Amino acid sequence: MINAVITGIGGYVPNEVLTNEDISKLVDTTDEWILTRVGIKERRVLGEGLGTSYMGIQAVNQLIEKTGVNPKEIEAVICATTTSDYPFPTAASIIGYHTGCTNAFTFDVQGACAGFLYALETGANYIRSGHYKKIIVVAGDKMTSITNYTDRTTCPLFGDGCGAVLLEPTTEKIGIMDTLLRTDGSGFSHLHMKAGGSAHPASHESVDNHEHTVYQEGKHVFKYAVSYMADAAAEVVERNGLTNEDVDWVVPHQANLRIIDATAKRLGVSEDKVMVNIQKYGNTSAGTIPLCLWEWEDKLKKGDNLILAAFGAGFTWGSVYLKWGYDGKKA
Repeated sequence: MINAVITGIGGYVPNEVLTNEDISKLVDTTDEWILTRVGIKERRVLGEGLGTSYMGIQAVNQLIEKTGVNPKEIEAVICATTTSDYPFPTAASIIGYHTGCTNAFTFDVQGACAGFLYALETGANYIRSGHYKKIIVVAGDKMTSITNYTDRTTCPLFGDGCGAVLLEPTTEKIGIMDTLLRTDGSGFSHLHMKAGGSAHPASHESVDNHEHTVYQEGKHVFKYAVSYMADAAAEVVERNGLTNEDVDWVVPHQANLRIIDATAKRLGVSEDKVMVNIQKYGNTSAGTIPLCLWEWEDKLKKGDNLILAAFGAGFTWGSVYLKWGYDGKKA
């Protein structure tokens, strides 16, 4: 049996930091209010004139350098993002070209905050088909480009960042072992962007009304996120016969610290096994899970059992059982 395994990871976050104190100068909020409710202290901001592809290029270049892979051998670049640089072409095509992956076919996947899980399973299935040997999955967002900095309920939540992984085939019992992905379209009205698509193209009125930014009904989204994300992670654990002792790491989407805690509690996993960096990066949407893997790479060992879980607009959500493929300190 051919399976897909992550053989390397790269990441990138911008240098510019936007603190809670900075946010409090824009809207009626405080550092304590933000930290208590969502667990975010600061987030990173990509400069004007740069798009998601810029961060993807940095992450992929780092990945290529770390793994020593020849970019000409990359057969596909899949980018999970909600904030592609342009309506077209894809961010993946820009990333592929500027990283030397010129023999790869490229496309974007839009699964909102669950986008990395969607793209990871897609890339894994290309590997499992036996026709492909090297695929890069990139995931990240420039969320600050679609954030309304006059809305105190959403502007503290989001930051910018991107991660990238290399997928290769293996016959060992490692890699992406199981995946559960779900969608509930009834969530549309509670979390979306009101304008900018084909149903409501950009207009003077839509720009004036901040309709090209994230609209979220926080309490409703929180309720579903807590339930769906924890349920998906628990189902993946149970159907693979794992116990809480078998789980080495939980890698949750970094949207809200309370949601992260609820997922860990549902799995019966202690805090020291949960990857959390929301306090310094905020919610980077599709980028949160790969950025966690990137930061914790040195602590990961071959054979470690990881449970990835995410929830996003759509509603989209899911969980992945990942058996890590290499010793991080040797990478």
